[in-house]
Parts: sequence; C-alpha cells; structure tokens
Amino acid sequence: MLYTFMLLVHIVVCIFLIIVVLLQSGKAADLAGAFGGMGSQTAFGPRGSATLLSKATTISAVLFMVTSLSLSILATRQAGLSSTVLEGAPQQGAPVQQSRPAPAAPSVPKSIDISTPGSKPVQVPIPADQSAPAPATPAKK
Repeated sequence: MLYTFMLLVHIVVCIFLIIVVLLQSGKAADLAGAFGGMGSQTAFGPRGSATLLSKATTISAVLFMVTSLSLSILATRQAGLSSTVLEGAPQQGAPVQQSRPAPAAPSVPKSIDISTPGSKPVQVPIPADQSAPAPATPAKK
C-alpha cells in the first residue's frame, strides 16, 4: 500500500518537474543573448533573482530525489520478505554414498588350450601357485 502511494507521488513529481523545467526560459533569453552577448561580465551569465519557477524547480527536484530513494528502500524491503526460488525447492540431506559391489577378481583359468595349425587343441593344466602367462605381444619394428 505504501509502495503504491509513493509510486503515485513519484510519478506526479516527475510530471511536475518536467513541466516546470520546460516552462523556464534560458539564461540568455534577453536581448543581449539573442546577439551572442552575455549581457554581463560574470562567468556564467547574468544572475537574476530567484523566480517562482526556479524555486518550484528546486523543490520538485528535491522531492524527486526523496521519492526515488524512498521507492528503492521500499522495494528492497519488500524483496527481502518474499520467498526465494531456493526456499521452494525440496530439502535434501547430505548425498548418500551408494555402496557399489567390489569388482570381481579376474577369473584365473585352470588350464590353457594349446594348439598348432592342423592339430587338435591340447589342454595344459596350470599349477595353483602360478597364474596364466600373459599373451605374447607382437614385436614392434
């Protein structure tokens, strides 16, 4: 409710500030400014007394800054009260370590088939205290 009210005030102040700035005449709007002269020897042109429009501009500029600051504070407070995406996510505990079965030991053959070209294969038993010999690798050239 307060945020909506402040937003409406801010919009009205913005529109009022635009109108007041556009209604003001420039600094060099006098006769000397029309021909390129500054009309005075001051660095930034002639300084006249503060008019009603200049006072209204100052007041509306201050109100613009105050309402902008108030809106940003209200927006951050409202954002802090709302729930976040992470709060809606299902809660999960620590990841559970799944026990994997130990890899099976490689099966050691009890015998080896040896064959020569043109003959029947012959099974040669391997003693229990020895493992099967590694297959021969071809020699590299």
